[in-house]
Amino acid sequence: MTSLRAVVVATVPPLLAGVLTGCNEREREGTTEEVNASSVSSEIEGRLAQYATVPLTADLSELSTPDRQMIPLLIEAAEHMDAIYWNQAYGDREALLSGVTDPAVRRYLEINYGPWDRLAGEEPFLPNVGPKPAGANFYPTDMTEEEFEEAAARAPDGGANLRGLYTLVRRGRDGTLRAVPYHEAYAEHHQAAAAVLREAANLSTDAGFARYLELRADALSTDKYQESDLAWLDMKKNPIDLVIGPIEVYEDQLFGYKAAHEAFVLVKDMEWSRRLSRFAAFLPDMQRGLPVPDEYKRDVPGTDSDLNAYDMVYVSGQSNAGSKTIAINLPNDEEVRAARGTRRLQLKNAMRAKFDEILVPIADVLIAEDQRQHITFDAFFGNTMFHEVAHGLGVDNLVSGEGTVREALRDHYSAMEEGKADVLGLYLVTRLFDQGEMAEGDRRDNYVTFLAGIFRSVRFGASSAHGRANMVRFNYFREQSAFTRDASTGRYRADFERMREAMNSLSALIITIQGDGDYEAASQLLAEKGVVGEELQADLDRLAEAWIPVDIVFEQGSAVLEEAGS
Repeated sequence: MTSLRAVVVATVPPLLAGVLTGCNEREREGTTEEVNASSVSSEIEGRLAQYATVPLTADLSELSTPDRQMIPLLIEAAEHMDAIYWNQAYGDREALLSGVTDPAVRRYLEINYGPWDRLAGEEPFLPNVGPKPAGANFYPTDMTEEEFEEAAARAPDGGANLRGLYTLVRRGRDGTLRAVPYHEAYAEHHQAAAAVLREAANLSTDAGFARYLELRADALSTDKYQESDLAWLDMKKNPIDLVIGPIEVYEDQLFGYKAAHEAFVLVKDMEWSRRLSRFAAFLPDMQRGLPVPDEYKRDVPGTDSDLNAYDMVYVSGQSNAGSKTIAINLPNDEEVRAARGTRRLQLKNAMRAKFDEILVPIADVLIAEDQRQHITFDAFFGNTMFHEVAHGLGVDNLVSGEGTVREALRDHYSAMEEGKADVLGLYLVTRLFDQGEMAEGDRRDNYVTFLAGIFRSVRFGASSAHGRANMVRFNYFREQSAFTRDASTGRYRADFERMREAMNSLSALIITIQGDGDYEAASQLLAEKGVVGEELQADLDRLAEAWIPVDIVFEQGSAVLEEAGS
């Protein structure tokens, strides 16, 4: 059997050659110690057990024939985003996978889009693979931060292109740094995806969706996405939706500048969407009620934002790597958000899978028995929904007027923004119950489900913006006595009044740091509270010992839909 060590060393692409460690003393002396491939495989199978496999299906029976015919085309376009993301996250996918014959190892490489475990702080899970570059494959692996800043300062545009969302940073022949636009770097996949989107547009029964597909195809050729973002927000009655392109910056942990490619192919749940549609109107009032001084809430959120529920039929790229998202809040463009608001998409089938497979079993182990009745899917759905709504609250621009929060907080932006949305989501739920706008359920359901949700999310690890945000929230709430832990049972109990107080004070802290653009304060908060303590780690170990999955992984594609009769 070929050793996995040999496979990795032989197939790593040139762009990532620098992440491999050098050979050891015995190798330099001419004796190579072979890796025990079976032990590596056994370890990988243990890592795979962290994921529950879920078939990704949806009810397509209400769709028209042309709409059903569109779905394979949209999946094909999504596959091109997947190929690009592999390059961004790692490098040459085929070079890495071609020599790996063990199915468990191959599958774990596919889940993580490379040899670094996203549920374990990006630690390498194959031999002789060094640390993952903080800038992934967006920047040269031998580039220093100082070199980048010097190059940006010398650039005629002040470094705008080097810092751009839609550019790679590469070395020219003279060794200097230059920006390469995505539409040039990924021309083959962008052009192929654009052609498929135009073909799908010709089939669409919804004029707004057809226009969006055409404009998104154009954007893939120019890297100018604003017009297609606006068209996406204009759509109101489309039964099928598609999120596609370079969108989130989570993968760039060096500066947080570069958007990674991804795609969601979605079918709208019309009944649930009607139930959610009325909540967007409350956003301006919720913004005015934030527990911060007026200068930190002067942004006015759009009221024409959509809240809709969807079932996913295909997901690719960034959104398919490691832990899976269960809700989306887009677009990210601050100008579009200020002018038109956002669309919040609740991914109902993924949410239900995580609730059934993960959250309920976690609650059985870690939540006090007499509070377990408050763990409900409606509360989980509501907390997740209002997390996405909460992204529209607070500040996008610095109170000084000298730039955006994203630019000021750089690599800390994603973790701070997710932390804000987590705690302000609970704030929204609380305010709506106070005002009588949420008549169904019990706010205690949301609070206890919120507590259980922290344990679910901290297991994503420090490499995830969501995981770091949840660690901050757990430690802050613990210090504020928002919950207690019974030492004899190891189970947690929510203190509803103190949870409300902690919610308000943490909201104020995060929004203030964002509005001030205080990078040092964000660094300190994440360093001090974005960590897992010994007691929490012991409790998380109990979840692993109970074989409770950390997350889900999908069986998906046209074949899965056909087999399910969707």
